[in-house]
Formats: sequence, C-alpha cells, structure tokens
Amino acid sequence: MGPKLAPVNRYSPLQLAYLGDGVYELYIRRYLLSQGFFSPGKLNKLAKNYVAAPAQSRVYLEIEERLSEEEKGFLRRGRNAKGGPGPASASAGEYRRATGLECLIGGLYVQGRQERIEEIMEMALEVLGKDYEEVE
Repeated sequence: MGPKLAPVNRYSPLQLAYLGDGVYELYIRRYLLSQGFFSPGKLNKLAKNYVAAPAQSRVYLEIEERLSEEEKGFLRRGRNAKGGPGPASASAGEYRRATGLECLIGGLYVQGRQERIEEIMEMALEVLGKDYEEVE
C-alpha cells in the first residue's frame, strides 16, 4: 500500500501528527458515510464537529487512561511539540492535546497497528457521540 515508511522513531512528533490528522479524518469520514447518505456539503459540516481541535482534545482527555505507556508517550510527544499558534477556534491547550492525539494515530499508523487505530477511533466516537449522537 504505497511507499514503505521509516521506523516510527525516525519521525518528529509533528510529522506523526501530520499523518495522524489525515488518518483520523479518514476514519471520521468513513463513519459519517456509514450513518447515511448526505450531500458532501453536509458531510463536511458534520465532520468539522469531530475533527476540530476542541473535539480531539476531549477525546485525548477521555481516553488517556485507557492507553498503554507507549501510546501515552505518543500523546505527550505530540502535546509537547513546538508547532504553530493553532486555530482561533481552540485554546492553546486544546490545540496541543489535539496534536497529541494526532501524533498517537500517526505513530500507530507507521507501526502498522490498524487494529489498535480502529479501537481508539471507536473510543473517540464513544466520547464524541455524547455531543453528536444525532447525525442530522
């Protein structure tokens, strides 16, 4: 499936977060498509509720204790990475935690741990389902 990736320790936390952002969004898009047939505009609007930094920050806080020490390490590496200022729609803390979650997803992806990504995304949807239970 495409080019071979280097070992996970060769990537910076922000590189892992970059990859994790795409993987996370793909899982959310797949989930939304499974919920019904919506127009692309509606799907994009719904997806923003799940992929925005405040939502990812909530996931980070809710699932942290359910992760292995290695996985918590990815969270910390991403959270502590020196990135840009983040979006105006999120606090600095929310943005940093969102980056941590994306780093975790990216790290697992590089390791080829698709099954664990699925489990974590199920946890994320449980957390976010509290706010977005009804897909309109």
